[in-house]
Amino acid sequence: MYRSAEGKGPLRSSEGKGTQEGAKLTMFVIIGAIVVLGAVFGGFVLEGGPLKLIVQPVEFLIIGGAALGAMVISAPKKLLMKIIARVMASLKGGAVNRDLYLDLLRLMYEIFQVTRKDGLIALESHIEHPDQSKIFTKYPNITRHHHIISFMTDTFRLIVLGGIAPHDIESLMDLDIETHHQEGSQPGMILQKIGDSMPGLGIVAAVLGIVITMQAIGGPPEEVGHKVAVALVGTFLGIFLSYGFIQPMATNLDLAAEEESKVYEAIKSGIISLAKGFNPIVSVEFARRSIPNDYRPSFQEMESFVKGVK
Repeated sequence: MYRSAEGKGPLRSSEGKGTQEGAKLTMFVIIGAIVVLGAVFGGFVLEGGPLKLIVQPVEFLIIGGAALGAMVISAPKKLLMKIIARVMASLKGGAVNRDLYLDLLRLMYEIFQVTRKDGLIALESHIEHPDQSKIFTKYPNITRHHHIISFMTDTFRLIVLGGIAPHDIESLMDLDIETHHQEGSQPGMILQKIGDSMPGLGIVAAVLGIVITMQAIGGPPEEVGHKVAVALVGTFLGIFLSYGFIQPMATNLDLAAEEESKVYEAIKSGIISLAKGFNPIVSVEFARRSIPNDYRPSFQEMESFVKGVK
């Protein structure tokens, strides 16, 4: 169970729920892939088609290699690494879950309490070195997200400096969120474009197969028919990989980027409420209301969750 900052008092726990949610998402990705493969290839076999005819390594090489090369051409190295990281994170179940939001609410409440009890100046030691802060280091689920920590600490620095109206701080936070969202949507956009190109690359593989077939046009009908069938597999694979895997994964990455943006919106709501003079629990309530319904704790749960913080 989660406990208070002092280790006292039971708080409603969702321990393990984040891991369970990630496992469920991973399971759904795997189930989806199995359904796609089973429906297409199972239907082909049930219709009497020989499965070995579909398995053409050279066709995979032509289509997959050309798609990979096109992605390398269209995306810089840093973005390629981000695409790989995003796909792997998606297969693991994604970074955003209920535990993350609960930890975020508790972290904000502790920080807000510091400003109420000791004043804004007391935040300096925490925001200048969050990796050494007694508050931040209690939430590894948050601190491992460097962008979240930077977003929070940079905003608190502005508040500590003073002289900046809450609506101006909100505008700066909106700019940060927009920039983060644009960067977060790039992997999905690149995958979407690659997915769009794969049917065309399948046609390229098919045309190459037809060229080879034309060289054997005077051969036995069985041989010519086999070569034509192999050539058509290229078109099939291009369309199948595009609509069955690449584009659904691109959509998955887009949705993950949207979910991450909601985390920043919740942070913004809480911090801006504090800057406007609301007390810590009310400011955290503003943040809670910004959390998507799938992850949002009830008010009673949030209240019991933060009540033990001294």
